[in-house]
Amino acid sequence: MSKVWFITGCSSGFGRELAKWVLELGHQAAVTSRNADDVKDIVAKFPGTAIAIKLDVTRPDEIKSAVEKTISTFSRIDDLVNNAGIGYFGAIEESDETEVRRLFEINFFGLANVTKKVLPVMRRQRSGHIINISSIGGLVAFPAVGFYNATKFAVTGYSESLAKETAHLGIKVTIVAPSGFRTDWAGRSAKNAETVIDDYAVTSGINKNTIRHNSGNQPGDPALAAKAIVKVVESTNPPLHLLLGKGALKGARNKLKELQHDIDTWEETTTGADSPKQ
Repeated sequence: MSKVWFITGCSSGFGRELAKWVLELGHQAAVTSRNADDVKDIVAKFPGTAIAIKLDVTRPDEIKSAVEKTISTFSRIDDLVNNAGIGYFGAIEESDETEVRRLFEINFFGLANVTKKVLPVMRRQRSGHIINISSIGGLVAFPAVGFYNATKFAVTGYSESLAKETAHLGIKVTIVAPSGFRTDWAGRSAKNAETVIDDYAVTSGINKNTIRHNSGNQPGDPALAAKAIVKVVESTNPPLHLLLGKGALKGARNKLKELQHDIDTWEETTTGADSPKQ
């Protein structure tokens, strides 16, 4: 059955590969990007089932226009993929507030505002699937990307709450948490903090340099990630959390072990914080 997909951030990476794949499968898609010219080549191959839309997720007017154009063209939205996002590298103390606020505007508030505009459509339909592209960095924190982690932790918490609010309406939610993939996340779309503090060289500095050096050579394949996402959407019982990549699996399992250790070690202190009568 053909569905209508609305995908943000389609100029490169996951968004681009996903748009191409769903269109090849015969679905319809609103292919969005901050510069619509960046996705015209995709749409040109599928003139009857794809539309290119200019969308900067930090601009409410463009979000409203993009959703309205999708509805006027295809009459519905079945699958929303919030993929637009950027990276930012620097120790927390090094990070610039203006850049951090921009990071949140794109990675979190942009995602939330697009979702808010699409939710009334899905509520009327009593169906839909929202795919929020988070990161293993939304479950596990790393040096040099503390504020990026914060945006993705926010996406994870927001999405878990959303899933509980909308399940009875037939609206499903999946949080995608990739590890290292060959996207532009660590390339031209990411900035380094201008301030550099030597005391963080052995933590933030090392990880920042490693991430930058590996850009373009990560093990993850965005085309395979796109197929995995479609597989989840087509599932009758899709997961709330979808890890992508061996690094994500390893990181999540290590986080679970660390969390379990702290819970068990401090159980008596934890339960002792309740008053005896409770």
